Amino acid sequence: MGWKTLDQMELEGKRVLTRVDLNVPIKDEKISDDTRIKKIIPTLSHIIKRGGLPILVAHLGRPNGKRNPHLSFAKIFADIEKLIGLPLIFAADCIGTAAELAVKSQKTGGVVLLENTRFHAGEEKNSISFAKSLAKLADIYCNDAFSCAHRAHASTEAIAHLLPNCSGKLMEQELLSLESALTKPERPLTAIVGGSKVSTKLDLLNNLIQKVNTLILGGGMANTFLAAKGFSIGASLAEHKMKNNACMILDTAQKAGCKILLPSDVVVAKQLNSDVENFVVPVTDCPSKLMILDIGPKTLENAKGILVNSKTVIWNGPLGAFEIKPFDQATNILANFVSNLSYNEKLISVAGGGDTLAALSNAEASDGFSYLSTAGGAFLEWMEGKKLPGIAALE
Repeated sequence: MGWKTLDQMELEGKRVLTRVDLNVPIKDEKISDDTRIKKIIPTLSHIIKRGGLPILVAHLGRPNGKRNPHLSFAKIFADIEKLIGLPLIFAADCIGTAAELAVKSQKTGGVVLLENTRFHAGEEKNSISFAKSLAKLADIYCNDAFSCAHRAHASTEAIAHLLPNCSGKLMEQELLSLESALTKPERPLTAIVGGSKVSTKLDLLNNLIQKVNTLILGGGMANTFLAAKGFSIGASLAEHKMKNNACMILDTAQKAGCKILLPSDVVVAKQLNSDVENFVVPVTDCPSKLMILDIGPKTLENAKGILVNSKTVIWNGPLGAFEIKPFDQATNILANFVSNLSYNEKLISVAGGGDTLAALSNAEASDGFSYLSTAGGAFLEWMEGKKLPGIAALE
């Protein structure tokens, strides 16, 4: 662990510029999902308990370096204050006089919320001068936004070089969970990867086959691998231009000693519809006019056999067209299987990225998982083995 944590910092009387993820969905000028806001509370409470002043710095939407009233934190300021349960002062800008006055006027035990950093072009340009303007407001920089760590922006990268820095509680939890899953895992280590396209997950697959013991493949991407192996996949979604890439991954995996489990039986139907007639067929017998929409029961049992003997599992992507019943069945069954193993402490499970959390929520299996990452793109880039600028800056 090459970064400092909040516990290692002297916070008494210090102004702590705290990078958080407040990029929340808004409907009718109200926050429609408050998960991200609730997750920053432990960091804020810790800073205040230790005598520091948290100054929240964050972005909202894509204003492209221009002030946009529709993307101002002023619109959701009251909601944020209510959710964190702490006295909150809003600064109409994230730098300059307005920000400085807000910081000076907030009392101990309160929090300052700065305006959207992306109202300034210097944020996304990773401008050192913009970062210096932010740094003037504080004594310490704390990054608690792992979800933004894959971006080299002024409030995630440049700022970390200007002040004593550390990770927040959420960031620390995320990094330790991912490290235990991929960097120093308990073995056997299994990865479950689904979703529609191989092309968007080439880096992920190439990194995983060098690190995991077994890779379970599902979703539309599995169809591309089946086609690459010479199976007829009928009218199924697949990337036929990626067949050579799929063959290379299979070949590299074999050389690396990574076992890949592809579907041996599949659920097929004429179209993706909830009331359409569907069948289970072996992968050798997919009818030419039907499409593969889920993995079959035999494949599911094979996957369970692998997972029972695993110590760690990483999950990214659904195994079928989970948005439409009954093609969510395999994802639901396997998600609950992993969830129960984790709940009974027989398995460490980490999931995140893309539709994964939605699929696990649909399966009502989220609670049992050891760790769910809400970081999206940052989670995937970490899984791909890439160095994240926001983390590298802390080191």
